[in-house]
Amino acid sequence: MSGTFGLWSPGELRPSRRSFLRIGAAGLAGLTLGEALRAEDKPATASPPARNVIMLFLTGGPTTIDMWDMKPEAPASIRGEFRPIDTSVSGLQICEHMPQLAKAMHLATLVRSVTHTIAEHTQGQRYLMTGNAPSPAVESASLGSLASHLIRDRKGIPPYATLGDVPAANSGDLGAAFNPFAIPSLERIIRGKDKEDEAGGAEKGGSDRIGLPEGVTREDFFRRLKIRDRLDQRMAGGAAADLAGQLDRFHAEAVEILRSDAINGALQIGQEGAAVRERYGESDLGRRMLAARRLVEAGARFVTIGFGDWDTHLNNFSRMQQSLLPQLDRALASLLTDLEERGLLKETVVYCTGEFGRTPAVNGNAGRDHWARTMTALVAGGGFRRGIAYGATDREGVEPTSGPCSPDDLSATIFRQLSFGPAHLATTRTGRPIRIFPAGTPVEGLIEAGV
Repeated sequence: MSGTFGLWSPGELRPSRRSFLRIGAAGLAGLTLGEALRAEDKPATASPPARNVIMLFLTGGPTTIDMWDMKPEAPASIRGEFRPIDTSVSGLQICEHMPQLAKAMHLATLVRSVTHTIAEHTQGQRYLMTGNAPSPAVESASLGSLASHLIRDRKGIPPYATLGDVPAANSGDLGAAFNPFAIPSLERIIRGKDKEDEAGGAEKGGSDRIGLPEGVTREDFFRRLKIRDRLDQRMAGGAAADLAGQLDRFHAEAVEILRSDAINGALQIGQEGAAVRERYGESDLGRRMLAARRLVEAGARFVTIGFGDWDTHLNNFSRMQQSLLPQLDRALASLLTDLEERGLLKETVVYCTGEFGRTPAVNGNAGRDHWARTMTALVAGGGFRRGIAYGATDREGVEPTSGPCSPDDLSATIFRQLSFGPAHLATTRTGRPIRIFPAGTPVEGLIEAGV
């Protein structure tokens, strides 16, 4: 069987849980989509300042002292090789190797005073991805899983998706129903669709297309469901009933998602005009960012994108200049301006962070090591203030000097914009109520007045 989504094998009259929804090896962690829909069927909140979140996670710990919070007056051993340039915001400078983002800084805010104490990858990733410090007593859910748990409206598409390799993305104690719809390889979906179009059918092993497989019509699909239903009735000894009465509305929604092809359509970025595709570029990150915008437009509420290997202990400056910064500059600037032009930025929070920053001092290998005491995050849209740098660090970037902000605080601020305060209760899979950010306080200085 090819990588195309399949319902069940020819010899299997009853679809398995895992075959109900599949994209390659990913999906909803073996849970049927109907169960996921049932798990989130609770009343929606009133109109929030923000509706959607696109999170860009820079895996490995980006050297934000060389990107967003440069120290040109510090000794050479600290300021490094890069120089700052002016941006579209008077008095705000960023790295010379991000010229497109420099032109878009009036749309965003830099939080230069993010601070914590976990300078280790796995635990740091858990902290920044969940907004809660790791604890042996609690397995906190990722921010996307938490949003999926709290936001109840649906538009025929899974509420939480990941693009690329995203660490600590799971649902923790909330239960598998809120795991992400994982899309590890956007390239296979795009390539597979192109080959199907050229060949008039699916190329063997070439596609991870989502939806009903080639050759399976809606009539085929419902005929198989009816066969399954009749077998269930015989096993249970129940009376015959109409198919619509047998499938609860959650599975009916799951079926509608599969046959509507909404997810697959959102991921076909080739449907965008040439000018839009050129804006984002052909890098993996550029394509993922464009797909994230399309997913949000299609109804996804939280999309997390994983990018890079920012663990630059060696050759920090050459790696940043030649690869990491050019991709980030083009893709993130394109997303911000595209969302703004489409009127989507006002309702979509864009959040760019990694697990920690890097040492102020350059090491003997022209690299920088782990440093959690100071780092910078970028936030934009969804009622966040525009064109400011919030907080500050000292002359050498060692400690925050104003506006210290923890990952808990920053996450609590984002969810405030989604209309959920830090004391809001979520319910674990065992029925235990937990506060979503018990150590977090929203940073009011980041929010536009009156929002």
